[in-house]
Amino acid sequence: MSPQLCTEAAGGGGVPVRAVAVSSAFGTFGELLQGALPDDGPDFLVTLPIARWATATFAYESTLDGVEVFPATKTKARRVAEAVLARFRGGGGSLRLSGSLPEGKGLASSSADLVATARAVAAALGVDMPPRLVEDLLRGIEPTDGVMYPGAVAFEHRNVALLAELGDLPPMTIVGIDEGGSVDTVAFNRIPKNFTPRERDEYARLLDETRIAVGSGDVAAIGRVATRSAHLNQRLCRKRTLTAMTALSAEVGGVGVVAAHSGSAIGLLIPNDVANFRGRLAEAINRCGRLVHRERVQCYQSLGFEPTGSRTDNDLQ
Repeated sequence: MSPQLCTEAAGGGGVPVRAVAVSSAFGTFGELLQGALPDDGPDFLVTLPIARWATATFAYESTLDGVEVFPATKTKARRVAEAVLARFRGGGGSLRLSGSLPEGKGLASSSADLVATARAVAAALGVDMPPRLVEDLLRGIEPTDGVMYPGAVAFEHRNVALLAELGDLPPMTIVGIDEGGSVDTVAFNRIPKNFTPRERDEYARLLDETRIAVGSGDVAAIGRVATRSAHLNQRLCRKRTLTAMTALSAEVGGVGVVAAHSGSAIGLLIPNDVANFRGRLAEAINRCGRLVHRERVQCYQSLGFEPTGSRTDNDLQ
């Protein structure tokens, strides 16, 4: 996204500069695939972008030093904002974060916060913030999902580096449930995974299948990969409803299940073009509500394109 910049005064001759910019970043419902590559290759994941966003509003003041952030708990976002300022122009300001991504559930809420922050601060400064630069800024802060790139990507989350851009996903609805609790993604990524050579070979094969499936829009193959990855991840972050959700997917006409590999969410993948879509969706929601409390069931829409929801507010008064 390329947010526009509003300035109150162009800074020349010591004239203060003020600007407000707003940007956003989408979340991802868990991961279509997460594992590690052969021969001690990197850990990686494949994103499933969803139409839920984190939004960052940054009010820039060239005469200030440091950044105030709201909510105050978003300390990593403050670090990103300060890093962008230090790299380009200095100054400070206030950062406000909001959005519709639940925290600690495996929907990339933290990654989306940080990406949206980097974009908003850059927009306020009037500089470009391409994905590669976002990676550089986030690499020293925490393992990160690849939500700085549009579409589905294979991403080295520990190294914060793009592995491959895969393309747009076919339209799907995810009927997601929250099994409860939360997972600290940073702590989870510190745990040794001890993948065997055989597991690494399988993850490489699944990644190849994912490239082909996304490229051809083969939603059934995407579902098969996601389901297999969810089952392989059971020893690392167990989902108590995985067996029931896998069976339920077949019963309601889904193509499989997708899991938050380091979170508490798991969901059914239902293609939007399946026959009797509305009826199947209603049945899936009802049946999921029998596995957990009904308020823990939510629907998400896959996102097959980069959103254009960036906007710029009026000058800071």
